[in-house]
Amino acid sequence: MVYYQKMTPKGYQKIKDEIAQLKKERPRRIKILQEARSMGDLSENTEYTEAKRDLGHLQSRLRYLDKQLKYAEIVKKQDDGKVDLGNRVTLKFADDEITEEYQIVGRMEADLARGKVAFDSPLGQAIMKKQVGTQVTVAAPAGNYQVTIIKIE
Repeated sequence: MVYYQKMTPKGYQKIKDEIAQLKKERPRRIKILQEARSMGDLSENTEYTEAKRDLGHLQSRLRYLDKQLKYAEIVKKQDDGKVDLGNRVTLKFADDEITEEYQIVGRMEADLARGKVAFDSPLGQAIMKKQVGTQVTVAAPAGNYQVTIIKIE
């Protein structure tokens, strides 16, 4: 069974941009490795060891990102009045009466500090496919809490 990774078009493009940047960087890293290799004895050559490790990290990251794109399922926003991937939602938290805005994104794009919540996180799961005015209980690891959906964009 193949597992497809859901993501927004913006998240897909971000991965493509990172791949392009890493591919630009690769020739420079290869050159550094070649220069370090030419310095002689490889067993005590820290420049060579570091250059080899750095190139390995770059290659590994490229493979990982390529796999993310290969198994990506790009989900476009639905305009049906329900919370879905790509939507911005304003939520009111019942326990402190404040509102916060989040964008619902794929797992790879999630970044709570930037207001991006994964659709399959406890909060994301609780509000997915719900409409404005709906109050839901979020089953989080630290305990349950309630939020009300105020706005969907």
